[in-house]
Amino acid sequence: MPQFSYRARNAQGGLVEGVLDCPDRAVAIRQIEQLHYMPVRIELVASAPAVASKSQKNGAPAPVAAAPITAAAPTTPPQKLKLSHNQLLIFTEQLAHLLRAGMTLDEGLSILEKRLKQPRLQQMTHGLHQALVDGRSFSQALRDFPRVFPPIYINLVAAGEASGALPEILTRLVEHLTQMKNLRDRVQQALIYPAFLALAGLGLIVIFITFMVPQLVGFMEKTGGTLPAATRILLGVNHILTTYWWLGIVIALGLLVAFRAFVRTDEGRIAWDRFRLMIPGYSRVVLHRYYAQFSRTLGTLMENGVPLLRGIDLVTEIAGNRYLELKMIEARRAVIDGATLSAALTAQDLFPDLFTDMMAVGEQTGHFAQTMQTIADIYERELDRTVNTVSTLIPPVIIVLIALVVGLVVYSILSAVFEMTHSLQVKPN
Repeated sequence: MPQFSYRARNAQGGLVEGVLDCPDRAVAIRQIEQLHYMPVRIELVASAPAVASKSQKNGAPAPVAAAPITAAAPTTPPQKLKLSHNQLLIFTEQLAHLLRAGMTLDEGLSILEKRLKQPRLQQMTHGLHQALVDGRSFSQALRDFPRVFPPIYINLVAAGEASGALPEILTRLVEHLTQMKNLRDRVQQALIYPAFLALAGLGLIVIFITFMVPQLVGFMEKTGGTLPAATRILLGVNHILTTYWWLGIVIALGLLVAFRAFVRTDEGRIAWDRFRLMIPGYSRVVLHRYYAQFSRTLGTLMENGVPLLRGIDLVTEIAGNRYLELKMIEARRAVIDGATLSAALTAQDLFPDLFTDMMAVGEQTGHFAQTMQTIADIYERELDRTVNTVSTLIPPVIIVLIALVVGLVVYSILSAVFEMTHSLQVKPN
């Protein structure tokens, strides 16, 4: 029976090596997984002596293994390498497919290193593969790319290595990344049209005041007479835009630099993030997105055996809002003191009653992870409704504002026309 030498990792992350008598390679992988090991490399060793003896009998020299082709030197340090969300999703999905097909992690990374054509993906995959060859675990290798793999990704992979269920963990990560991508895409796509409409309206107003108004008013001034107050105000705005435009740019840059310096401080960042949660419409979108992301992520972590306190740390890191992070830190302290997570969040007055009540039911029934996934479904649907409502209301508001400004411009011009007509009627007398 053929023999297969293997290298795997146990639940503690240590390397384990051995030899198995198996009819084929797939059976060897199943036996290793039954031992709760994560296979890293499996090689056939029983047929090697037969090949050698046959070559020596024929008088031919033994074949020399070709040296492995090494990838080109990386152009970006691992700590600075960054991939898009789509590239990370492609890498995770393909690696999960290879592992579920029965390949070892070493073989899967080797295949991806040849298959993925993007230079940064190839560089990252080569670095991960080389780390495995050097004897490091997969989760340790992921930490070399902090701008590619978020903490939740690394911790889930570590949990998969410890439990021997890395293919299943990667499959769940694919689902998680896909859901987060769909959530972000829905928000962005719903806001594209309002943003375009606002920019187009602003550009129209600037062009109208800067180019068209001076030509019309210049003709009116030649007829003599006093221009109405509205027309003079419009000319003053035109004078400011055409003469002191550079001052406006300087002021805008100064305000931008001052704002960035303000939000770099911890107090300024907290104040700004708290103000963002008070903006009508926008705050509702941000909070519902956070509720959905919080519950989805925490539920995924709990399903894969990550401890609750570590899960709270991870969902705190992905908040993206310093004020929300402080609230979650206070909630974590309450959990350490013995409170349930639902009670701790209720005390922070951050999550709605429906959220905390459903969480409390999940804690009491022992189905916490499933309940969090259900909460995520609820608030993702609520987020869709909120985004649709806000995106529906924004265009009419922008149109009304543009109409008001254009109406003021037209009124100032018509006032000058009426004044000119009146002066022409008075002059013959």
